[in-house]
Amino acid sequence: MLSKRIIVCLDVRDGKTTKGVRFEGNVDIGDPVTMAREYYEQGVDELVFYDITASHERRDIMIDVVDRVAREIFIPFSVGGGVRSVDDMYRALDAGAEKISVNSAAVRNPDIISRGARHFGSQCIVLGMDSKKVPASPAIPSGYEVAINGGRTFTGMDALQWARKAEDLGAGEICLNSIDADGTNDGYELDLTRMISRSVGIPVIASGGAGRPEHLRDVFLHADADAALIASMVHFGRYTIPGIKAFLTNAHIPVRNVV
Repeated sequence: MLSKRIIVCLDVRDGKTTKGVRFEGNVDIGDPVTMAREYYEQGVDELVFYDITASHERRDIMIDVVDRVAREIFIPFSVGGGVRSVDDMYRALDAGAEKISVNSAAVRNPDIISRGARHFGSQCIVLGMDSKKVPASPAIPSGYEVAINGGRTFTGMDALQWARKAEDLGAGEICLNSIDADGTNDGYELDLTRMISRSVGIPVIASGGAGRPEHLRDVFLHADADAALIASMVHFGRYTIPGIKAFLTNAHIPVRNVV
C-alpha cells in the first residue's frame, strides 16, 4: 500500500480562515498564513487553500493570500476558488501554488480541465467536486448530485459520471467533498468515496466529515481513498498532525513520517 496523505484544508473568506457545517454558519477562526505555517511545522503532507466565496461572487482568487501562504511552507499547496481560466491558473501557480483546484468553473466549462492539463500537466489539475446524496434517477443513477457555487447551486449532474469525464479530460486528482458530511465531525461519506475511488484511475482525496483519527483509518481501509482532507479536527485543537499520523501508523496504515 502506498503512503496515505493527510491534507489540511484552509477555507478562506475575506482573508480569514473560516469553518462551517454543510457549507452554512461559517465563523472566522484565524489567519491562514499563520495556520499554514503551523501545520507545515507539524508535518502535514499537503495544504489546500479554498477561497470559498470567489466563485459565488464571480471574482478572482485572493492572490496576495496565496503568495503569503506559499512563502511560509515547503510542501505541496493547492488553491481553488475563483479560477476560471488558464490565465487564472498561471497567476496562482506563479504566486507559489503547485496545484490548481477547479470546481464550479469546470462544470460550466469542462474544457478548462483539458486546457490546464495541456499547459501545466495533469499533475497540476485537481477536480474539486461537491456532492450530495439524492434519490437515484435516470439523470443521476449513482444517487449523488454535483453542486457548485459553494454548494448553493445543484447541477443535475451525476457525480460518478462527472468524475469519469474529468479524468478523461485530463484531471490528475479528484478532491471529493460530501456536502452531507461536511463539517459534521461524524466521519467521511464512505459509500460515495468508495464508489468514486474504485471507478477512476487517478488519486481521490476524501473530504468532509473528519472528526477523529478513526475516520481517516476507515476511509483509507474501507473506501480506498488516497488522501484525506481534514479541517475542524485540527483547527480547533482536538488533534495534531503527529498524533493523527501516530494513530494511523499503529493501525498499520502507511503514512509519511513526521520529520
